[in-house]
Amino acid sequence: MRLLIRHIAILLALVVVSSISVLGFPDGAPVDTCVKPRPNQPYHGEARSQPLNTSPYKIVASSSRYEPGSQITVTIVGGAFKGFFLQARDSKTNEWTGSWAQTPNTNTHPECSAVTHADPRDKEQATFLWNAPPNARGSVYFTGTVLKDYATFWSDLTSQAVQ
Repeated sequence: MRLLIRHIAILLALVVVSSISVLGFPDGAPVDTCVKPRPNQPYHGEARSQPLNTSPYKIVASSSRYEPGSQITVTIVGGAFKGFFLQARDSKTNEWTGSWAQTPNTNTHPECSAVTHADPRDKEQATFLWNAPPNARGSVYFTGTVLKDYATFWSDLTSQAVQ
């Protein structure tokens, strides 16, 4: 009898774990997305990033230059999408830099200067505020993934600064 109960418990645990992977992350990418072998890309089964030249989405930044205390507005445009994961990177070192202001329907990952969606609803556009490091100046770019749906996404998108 104990063996039967143990097998049922293991089976139940497997069902719960597998349902989590099927549902994905409706409240945004987990922080380990920053350091996975395919950084900034979702692990959505067999789905892979679409070719960059087919992307309907653009990441637009109000500037690429920063100084202590400055903020840069970053917007995703290009039609309806479900999710996103963006990071701020220093243009010279490619290191994560700065932080994101908490805005409605976003989650931030300060560990790697990332922002992600906080709900699975369709979005037509998303706007964020990035905060420069308090004691540095330089150039920054924003890179990441925009998901049209679970299996259709574009990774390694890079921001364009408004001139």
